[in-house]
Amino acid sequence: MEPFQRFSSFDGVQLAYTTGGAGPDVLLLHGFASSATGNWIQPGIADAIVASGRRVIAYDARGHGESDKPHDPAAYENNAMVRDAQALLDHLSVGTCDVVGYSMGSIVSLRLVPVEPRARSLVLGGIGGRVRRAADPARRSRIADALEARDGAHMDQEGRDFRRFAERSGNDMRALVAIQRAGVIGVGAPGTLGSLKVPTLVVAGTEDRLAGSPQELAARIPGAVAEVVPGNHLSAVGKPELAQAIVDFLARVSPHS
Repeated sequence: MEPFQRFSSFDGVQLAYTTGGAGPDVLLLHGFASSATGNWIQPGIADAIVASGRRVIAYDARGHGESDKPHDPAAYENNAMVRDAQALLDHLSVGTCDVVGYSMGSIVSLRLVPVEPRARSLVLGGIGGRVRRAADPARRSRIADALEARDGAHMDQEGRDFRRFAERSGNDMRALVAIQRAGVIGVGAPGTLGSLKVPTLVVAGTEDRLAGSPQELAARIPGAVAEVVPGNHLSAVGKPELAQAIVDFLARVSPHS
């Protein structure tokens, strides 16, 4: 992968991105409290896609990694993360691309792909039948409370898990809280899933209780297929089976021209 560069997104927020390889473009969107490095580069997924003859485009979402980290929830509203992805495709003059997300990145991808004519296939990693929980205001408020709570404060197990992972990954906690306090970034109206018109893979770990069943979600997307790989929500990205599932799917539905 090339060294990270920065560009100015639609509203002036600076985002860090990297590319690697040559061939058809694959846009990678990482999960909450992670980064392009944490979800894609360190686990070897980016390298596996590059080795299959494609160009990888990976970036740190606003509020994460080496990108700017606004503390105002308004900076994450109005589909800001979707517009960031489109701004990066514009910046790199991408004609068509395959879109691969994980967790939060998959949720953003669900909003991106139906309105992005350059997308030709979609991989939804780390989400499943419980995807609509991501848009639950009460749940997001609980997670935000846990992220900004003082040490030892009472929080539920899910909030505790989110906080532990965020702290371990060295995140800007105020930025992560702002994301959770912002207007819904999750799946939109009930028709959203039905509006997906590109080949789609839904893949999650066998022990991923946060995501739920990938088969259940795939059944709600026209023509989608589901696959399971070893691991839970955090560990599945480090399993070679996930990288192989992505590479094999892209080979089937998005062959080299």
